[in-house]
Amino acid sequence: MRFLIKLVVSVCVIVFCTQIGKKAPSLAGLLAVMPLTGAIVLVWLYLDNAGDFEVMANYTRGALWGIVPSILFFLAAFLLFRKQLSLGIVLCVSFAVWLVAAFVHQWLLNR
Repeated sequence: MRFLIKLVVSVCVIVFCTQIGKKAPSLAGLLAVMPLTGAIVLVWLYLDNAGDFEVMANYTRGALWGIVPSILFFLAAFLLFRKQLSLGIVLCVSFAVWLVAAFVHQWLLNR
């Protein structure tokens, strides 16, 4: 049952952002990356780990440093869309940039 609640809440956030994106794309972008998603994950982690603050601290550290790969993903996407490249190319390149940055992120955090 808990999994189903997690799924419904998470899907609702995504659908909400996409609906807003039809009329106000920049607002939808702001909402999609705002701490709402992180807060939802914090709640799920807290409930699943009986208040294990080590897990919470590690998640927030990873999320904090994970901002950099996410910025690089959106920067690449923005630049490629400005060049009017197709969605498929934009997503492939943006995810490739993110993946390289994510590997560096994990390497730095695990040193």
